[in-house]
Amino acid sequence: MYIPHHYKNENITEVKDFLRKNSFGILVNQVAGKPWATHIPLELETTDDGQDVLVSHISKANPQWRHFAENDKVLCIFNGPHSYISSSWYKEEEVPTWNYIAVHVYGRIKILPEAAVLASMHRLVDKYEQNSENPISLDQLSEKTLRQVKGVVGFQITINSIQAAYKLSQGRKADHPKIIAELEKTENPLSRDIANRMKE
Repeated sequence: MYIPHHYKNENITEVKDFLRKNSFGILVNQVAGKPWATHIPLELETTDDGQDVLVSHISKANPQWRHFAENDKVLCIFNGPHSYISSSWYKEEEVPTWNYIAVHVYGRIKILPEAAVLASMHRLVDKYEQNSENPISLDQLSEKTLRQVKGVVGFQITINSIQAAYKLSQGRKADHPKIIAELEKTENPLSRDIANRMKE
C-alpha cells in the first residue's frame, strides 16, 4: 500500500489494538489468475510461540480456499473510519480530500484441522457475545447445529508485514480546530470518529 511518510502509523501496539477492534476485513488472494476477495471477521491472535496470526473461516462453497495451496500469499484489508474533508474548512485555498484509517496485513495462509476451527469459533462467539444481554455460547448449541462446522474451511495466516495508514490532516495542523468542529457538526458517526482521532 502506498503511504506518504507522514501518514504512516508505525506504533504496532496501537495498530494491533485497531485490528482487534475492527476485525471485519477483506481476505484477498488469486483465484484462477484473478483477484478474489471475501468479507469476513479476521481475528488477531498470538500463537504459543509468540507469532502474530489472523484466524478465520470461509464456506467450503467459496472457491477461494481451493487456491491457498498453490499460492499461500494473501492480503487482508481492514478499514476504519473515513470522512470527506472540505477545503472550505482551510485557512488557505486547497483541494478537498479524504481522511481515513486503513490497515493492510500481508502473510501466508494455511488450512486448519477441524478441531482448531471449532476452537476458533468458540473464541469468536465468546468475544462478540460478552456484551450481549443474553449471551449465547457454542456449548449451548446442539450437535446437529454444530455439524455446520463441516461446511466451512478454517485457516490461519502467519503475519509477515503490517502497513497502517492514518490520514488525519497531519499536514494541516493550523486547520485542525476548524476541521474537527465541522466534522462534529455532521450526523455521520464515521466523520465524528475521524474528529475524535484527530483530537488524539
